[in-house]
Amino acid sequence: MKNSPIGIFDSGIGGLTVANAIKEVMPNEDIIYFGDTEHLPYGEKSKKAIVGFSEKIIEFLLSRNCKTIVIACNSASSVISDIFSASKGYVTFFNVIDPVVSEIAKNCSEYNIGVIGTKATISSGIYERKIKKLCKNANINSLATPLLAPMIEEGFINGSISNTIITNYLSDKKLINIDHLILACTHYPLIQQEIKDYYMGSVNVIDSANIVAKYIAEKLRKDDLLNNNRSNEHHFYVSNYTESFERSAKFFFKETIKLKEVSLFN
Repeated sequence: MKNSPIGIFDSGIGGLTVANAIKEVMPNEDIIYFGDTEHLPYGEKSKKAIVGFSEKIIEFLLSRNCKTIVIACNSASSVISDIFSASKGYVTFFNVIDPVVSEIAKNCSEYNIGVIGTKATISSGIYERKIKKLCKNANINSLATPLLAPMIEEGFINGSISNTIITNYLSDKKLINIDHLILACTHYPLIQQEIKDYYMGSVNVIDSANIVAKYIAEKLRKDDLLNNNRSNEHHFYVSNYTESFERSAKFFFKETIKLKEVSLFN
């Protein structure tokens, strides 16, 4: 069981930021990643559709004997976290929302928190509900930023286009006077520095991917499930393969990877 892989899935390749953080925090772990590139972005899909896609992917990861499964997509986490919040047999599920909320809750009484993410994540109100449950006095303002994920996937980072879009979103009145900003999309760590530059140190921009990886590592350590053997056998699957996605995946995972197409939805 210890040597079984960690399963990770997302609507596309954004979840590779979480996979990369897991690789850095837990270098002995094997990873099986599935990106549902056929149906991206989940942020524009209905709850019923996201649940259906996720169930198929989870079945695939379970068939690969994953010891734990990470829902590395905020849109999916926001609508299926209650369904897959507990263990299924010997497998424990993690989403990318609860670890961030737990980190915020350590000292949040006077926080003015901003949240940016996809339409599905923001409209669900899940961050506000979960944070308010632990931090009743925190002020939370959320803003849907639907152009950011496709902008990142197209490679528009650290340039005039990304700067214009980021500035347009962050200057929205909903985010005025915040002191913490949650990047509620696994794509956003790739523009974290641009966001930090916009705020010039006045706002704590929260590194969600690293928080999630450390949270999972601690849980696996407590359950005595950390891999003791450094084999590093990673496998990457997508539901619709394109060469451009394979090239883009390198930016998210920080190394060249080979994507294999698997059909789960026929």
